[in-house]
Amino acid sequence: MNQSVAIVTGASQGIGRATSVRLARDFSAIVLVARNTAALAEVATAVKSVGAEPLICGLDLSKPEAPETLVRATLDRFGRIDALLNIAGAVPQIDLFEMTDEQWQAGMELKLHGARRLTIHAWDALKASNGSVVFMSGSAALDPKPGFAAVAATNAAIIALAKAFAEQGIKNGVQVNSIVPGAVMTGRRRSFLEKWAPAHNMTVEEAANKFPEQVGISRYGQAEEIADLLGFMVSPAAKWMTGASVRMDGGEIKGV
Repeated sequence: MNQSVAIVTGASQGIGRATSVRLARDFSAIVLVARNTAALAEVATAVKSVGAEPLICGLDLSKPEAPETLVRATLDRFGRIDALLNIAGAVPQIDLFEMTDEQWQAGMELKLHGARRLTIHAWDALKASNGSVVFMSGSAALDPKPGFAAVAATNAAIIALAKAFAEQGIKNGVQVNSIVPGAVMTGRRRSFLEKWAPAHNMTVEEAANKFPEQVGISRYGQAEEIADLLGFMVSPAAKWMTGASVRMDGGEIKGV
């Protein structure tokens, strides 16, 4: 395996964890980024077992200084950055008419602004390696609802931001895309269902089936399925793909 380095944010759980382990098959080093360093240590063990060298970076990317710290740590250790997977960030699901300005801003600070800052700080290294960037959006961007207004606005902004970076990337030799996953069964979603189900006189299994039925999909997606798509998007096989917004949602979005 040639020396190649991927940064994965939000690596401690869910899609970020699955992606870190998946990329360990193709990259020689994986930089694992999240606030929960204890969880990252477990992911690092999994990454190492696949064959890549892990680097744990316990950082809160909503802090303006964190991206520079992360890029410096990566370059000091490995000397290069070949792929950046901007996965971190969860925006609260609060009704449009109840959400405060502070809640709105807090939701955007990590997922949108953290990813923007990190991509800018990593850009020179990505130019040097002709590297790849993927931003994580979500299906709410394409189907906004009042209870998901901040989620939808943030995810739509991410798609636009990725397009802007992609235009610059054409000039600089950096590939930039975004991914739009639908409902994926992660630990966070399961925890929500475990709290929601008893309050609605359902078992967790019944609650887990309710949403897919409502939106017309056969099941929840799995984090590993999204990770496989991300692995392809930063592989040599996908190098001509840039400025794309790739949807993987089990058919949730019905429009063209």
